[in-house]
Amino acid sequence: MLRHTCVSIMLEAGEFGVTPAWRFGRSSPAITLGYYAHFMPDAGSKGRTAIDGLFG
Repeated sequence: MLRHTCVSIMLEAGEFGVTPAWRFGRSSPAITLGYYAHFMPDAGSKGRTAIDGLFG
């Protein structure tokens, strides 16, 4: 339960998705990202903002 809480908080705070995977010993970041993706609602927002800025 503590691991789940820590990973959830890290992702909600904007931590890069693979960092919790490495920190908590997952064999693949894909497992962590697949399980916790719902905690990353703003994922991709930096990319969208950059593209929006490019096209005005």
